[in-house]
Amino acid sequence: MSTIVLERSEILARTTPRNSLRDTASQTLTLAWRSLTKMRRNPEQFFDVIIQPLLFTAMFTYIFGGAVSGSVANYMPLIIPGILAQTALTACMAMGTQLREDMDKGVFDRFKSLPIARIAPLAGPALADVIRYVIAATLTILVGLAMGYRPGGGFVGVLGGWTLTIVAAWSLAWIFTWLGTIARSAQAVQGISMMIMFPLSFMSNAFVDAKTMPDWLQTFVKFNPVSHVVTAVRDLMNDGKVTADVGWALFGCLVVVAIFAPLSVRSYKRHL
Repeated sequence: MSTIVLERSEILARTTPRNSLRDTASQTLTLAWRSLTKMRRNPEQFFDVIIQPLLFTAMFTYIFGGAVSGSVANYMPLIIPGILAQTALTACMAMGTQLREDMDKGVFDRFKSLPIARIAPLAGPALADVIRYVIAATLTILVGLAMGYRPGGGFVGVLGGWTLTIVAAWSLAWIFTWLGTIARSAQAVQGISMMIMFPLSFMSNAFVDAKTMPDWLQTFVKFNPVSHVVTAVRDLMNDGKVTADVGWALFGCLVVVAIFAPLSVRSYKRHL
């Protein structure tokens, strides 16, 4: 019995890929290129990050501007950073759905026989998805500027808010990556992701000042990671200041990656 166990252990040791950091980076970039090629051949994957910023920015600004801040111009410093956060959250939500679809189609079955790092098939698409976050964040800012938004932080402040939005989107995408590895279907991933996205985005300070909310809701908003990102982006874009909220937002992004990236790899290994 012990001999069988020993032989099995030796087989697993031989088949388990052992890659250096350089190899892992190279494999991740290769799979990122695969995802970019897939996006190029399926341009409909960009519809949400192109249409949504245009639609949401104009719709929320003109509908709620007068009611919330008295005018559209006064509402823009509040809503544009909020739309940035919501757009990033919605864009990264697609990560889990696409991952689950690839797993259901058997794409990941081919990766099983390859001597590659187990994180590469997950990190590659996550890296490629950055281009979607860049498009979404850039279009949101451009639409805001076209509508009359004039950020007080200047170019440097806008660049900082833009960068933080992309970092936050990439970090939150690991939550949906993990969901993609544990759910049984792409439809299930999409349904669960929507249940996560709506409370995080709408029960935050993205659209209104949290002080106008009931006390119990203010408590949720206070601990909502999206609220920290929105506040940090406002500080950067409107005031050009690197405040404590910027640090907390970056720290929150680091915590999310530190928790959900290992969970995603662990769950992915179970399917091998």
